[in-house]
Amino acid sequence: MIQRFLLEELLEKLNHSSKIILIYGARQVGKTTLVKQLLSQVPYKSLSINADEEKYNDVFSSRDLTKMRMLTDGYELLFIDEAQRIPDIGINLKILHDALPELKIIATGSSSFELANRTQEPLTGRTWTFSLFPISFSELRQQQNLFELNHGLETFLRFGAYPDVFSLPNQVDKVQFLTQLTRSYLYKDILELSTIRHPDKIKKLLQLLAFQAGSEVSLNELGNTLQMSKDTVASYIDLLEKAFVVFRLSGFSRNLRKEVVKMDKIYFYDLGVRNALVNNFNTLDFRTDVGQLWENFLVVERLKNNAYQRRFVNSYFWRTYTGAELDYIEEADDQLAGFEFKFSDKTAKPPQSWLEAYPNSDFKCINRANYWEFI
Repeated sequence: MIQRFLLEELLEKLNHSSKIILIYGARQVGKTTLVKQLLSQVPYKSLSINADEEKYNDVFSSRDLTKMRMLTDGYELLFIDEAQRIPDIGINLKILHDALPELKIIATGSSSFELANRTQEPLTGRTWTFSLFPISFSELRQQQNLFELNHGLETFLRFGAYPDVFSLPNQVDKVQFLTQLTRSYLYKDILELSTIRHPDKIKKLLQLLAFQAGSEVSLNELGNTLQMSKDTVASYIDLLEKAFVVFRLSGFSRNLRKEVVKMDKIYFYDLGVRNALVNNFNTLDFRTDVGQLWENFLVVERLKNNAYQRRFVNSYFWRTYTGAELDYIEEADDQLAGFEFKFSDKTAKPPQSWLEAYPNSDFKCINRANYWEFI
C-alpha cells in the first residue's frame, strides 16, 4: 500500500472539523481506496454507499430530510462514493448537514466539474475540498530511496502513475490497463454528464493533444484538423481539464509587446494515459519524444507536490518572439522563479533577456542529477 499524502490531512480534518469533505480526482486514481483506509483508522460507525445504486440515489436526491435521517440513523459518518451521479447532491447534503451537523460526511467524485457545479453554491462555507492525483513521485519517496527511484524512472515515464500500474506484474498487463482506461473509462463522465455534440472527436482531440504535449497549442489548428470551431475545441479542452485528464499552462508576461501569451501549453496528468493515446510504450532508447515526456513529468509532479504541500503558486511557461524561453515559471509572493528542464545531466544558463526583464528572479536548471529536489 502506497501511503497517500492526503491521508494525514484528511484524518485531521475529519477529527477536528464538522465540515463536509469533498475529494475530487480522475477515475482509478485511488479515491475509494484512500477513503476506506481513512475509515479504518477512525472510531466512527460508518455508512458507505455507492451513488450508482438506485436505492441510495433516490434518497439523496429527494430533498426529503426524513428519508435521509432514516438512512443515516445510528451512524456517525456517511461516505458517498461517485457522488456526482446524484441529482441535486449539493442541496441535499446541505439539508442533511444543517439538520445533523454532528454527522461527518465524505463524498468523492471522479468528475470535478459536475460535482463542483452541484455542490459549489449550496455548500458554500461548509466543505473542505481536496484533489487526488495519480501516485506522485514524492509519495513513492516515502517507501523507496533515490537509487530505487532512479532505477524505476523510465517505467514512470512510460507507464505513468495510476495505482493499478504499480500492482500489475508485467508490461503486457500495464499496456492493457492503460489502453482500456483511455478508450472510454477515463472520460466516461464527460460523455454522460455533459452535452457533447461530437463525442467521437473527444478521443481524436486527446490524441492530437498527446502528440503536442508540452508544446504551445493552437485552437485554430486543432479546430481545422477536427473540423470544429475553435470555441468548441476550447470547451472540450475545458471539460478534459475538469475531468482531470489534461491541464494547461499559460504564457507569463509583464511586457505584452515582447512576450508570447496567446497560446497555452497542454500537459497530461498521467504519462501512461498520454502514451496510450499515441500508442507508444517503447523504451526511452527508441523514442523521439523523451524531451516531451521529461517536461510533462516534471511539470505534473511539481503540480502534485505543490497541491499536497499547500504551496499556492501561479505556474506559467515563458517565451519571447525572439525565441528565448524557459520551460516553467512559478510566481509566489511577488517572487519569480524560472526553470529549464534537461533530460541529460547538462546544465543551462538563464536567457539574457530573462535576466534583463526580471533581474530579481531566481533560476535553476532541472536535470537528471537534481530533479528530485524539484518534485
